[in-house]
Amino acid sequence: MNIGVNTRMLVENNMTGIGWFIFETMKRIVAKHPEHTFYYFFDRSYSHKFITSPNIVPIVVPPKCRYHPLFYKFWYDFQLPKVLKKYKIDLFISGDTVNTTKSKVPSLLVIHDLTFEHYPSFTPSYMTKYFKKTVPKGANKAIEIATVSEYSKNDIATKYQIDSNKISVVYNGINNHFEPLDNDLKLNIKAQYANNCDYFLFIGTIHPRKNLKNQLLAFDMFKKANSDSTHKFLIVGTKWIWDKELDEAYSKMDFKNDVVFIGHLPTDELSRVTASATALMYVSVFEGFGIPIIEAFESKTPVITSNTSSMPEVAGNAALIVDPFKPEEIFEAMNIIYKDPDTVNRLIENGLNRKELFSWDLTADKFDKVFVKATETINK
Repeated sequence: MNIGVNTRMLVENNMTGIGWFIFETMKRIVAKHPEHTFYYFFDRSYSHKFITSPNIVPIVVPPKCRYHPLFYKFWYDFQLPKVLKKYKIDLFISGDTVNTTKSKVPSLLVIHDLTFEHYPSFTPSYMTKYFKKTVPKGANKAIEIATVSEYSKNDIATKYQIDSNKISVVYNGINNHFEPLDNDLKLNIKAQYANNCDYFLFIGTIHPRKNLKNQLLAFDMFKKANSDSTHKFLIVGTKWIWDKELDEAYSKMDFKNDVVFIGHLPTDELSRVTASATALMYVSVFEGFGIPIIEAFESKTPVITSNTSSMPEVAGNAALIVDPFKPEEIFEAMNIIYKDPDTVNRLIENGLNRKELFSWDLTADKFDKVFVKATETINK
């Protein structure tokens, strides 16, 4: 069979969680199925490191799909149908929530979350309108759907009235760059990024969904309550939306000089920064999964995360769970990490046990079952 794969999220040195899902699952599935030809559809020039098997045919489908509905609509509903027809694609796999709705080619769709449905203000209005119109159409068109948590499965089934038997849960995996570090290497990282100080760590795009405002408020509370602490708060991620509320919270901080904005880090460096942190602060408002949580488990770094959406499901008993809308709860969790080594050791041990549920090999095996089911449906 000819299998088309939406690979526009495979961008060298700028991979998101969605990009890693596509890369890690597909490289294993492609190798497992030499009987199929996989056409990788990029929207820009690509790195040859993404072409992992001889049965991959890379195709650039212009233009670059910028974050605007006009680009999305043109790429998904005009350009993609043409190449699906040209290369006689039997099954189209789209791993980034959006499907083409203008082609009759059967599709397997991966929907990571429905943030735009629950928090439309977190997305530019023109994209929210586009997603609300397009994603349910694409979901109903797909012959199979995969998603990354039970929470998202139930959400998709309920919101779009889709039979849950059509939706499979395929957890994300852990990038192999992540591992614990010895103390000397941790000291080097702290010297490089935190002026030789311990630090709490935020990972994510600066965006209202990531809830940085309340985490800054909590960090200020922590510093005021612990005058002996030299802790910094490292912010790793690009600035996307720095809104008025966040700006006011930051400007009013007493300890804003202890907040360090690092920007984007490549994966190998991010792994070292994660492993050297006092704790990962992953206190988002909404997530479909939350890959940094399980990467922290692998790194022996304690985690503080939210009691909303998928995060309790992913974290299990290996994190301190807080209300993301209550800075005082976030502060209390930070205080526990700082003062209670028994709790820290318990969280690390539980994280090491829990991480066994998450690997890209397991992810690919489960996604392969969905893929095979889709091909069998086509061949009936």
